[in-house]
Amino acid sequence: MTTMRNFYFPLALVVAGMLFYHLAQKSIPKGINPFYAMIIAYVVGIILLTVCALMLPGNKSFVSSLTESNWAVLVVGAAAACIELGFLLAYRSGWRISVAAVASNVIFKDHLSLRNILGLVFCVLGLVLVVRD
Repeated sequence: MTTMRNFYFPLALVVAGMLFYHLAQKSIPKGINPFYAMIIAYVVGIILLTVCALMLPGNKSFVSSLTESNWAVLVVGAAAACIELGFLLAYRSGWRISVAAVASNVIFKDHLSLRNILGLVFCVLGLVLVVRD
């Protein structure tokens, strides 16, 4: 039971998070400055993560984790900010959730075989057809 929880819980968390994320991103008022909207969102995220860290502290302190972190932690933060801002701007310019989310993930594959390349071509063609209302 613990193995199933440890295996499926992260995926359920991602799916639920992505669902609420895209619905909320699409609902952010167009008049708000996108940078301020993301700052507010990140403050809420920091508060939530701080509460979780205090409730489930783990075996390392914040200071210890800070000293052990490397460039990758900083890049994840910068990349997350780019992703957030990119989706917000995409939705403001008229992208639909079903298209933007799929279009942003269609290019990621571990190995590109001829079959993968053909699949990617068909995905891109499908996206072109979907976007061309």
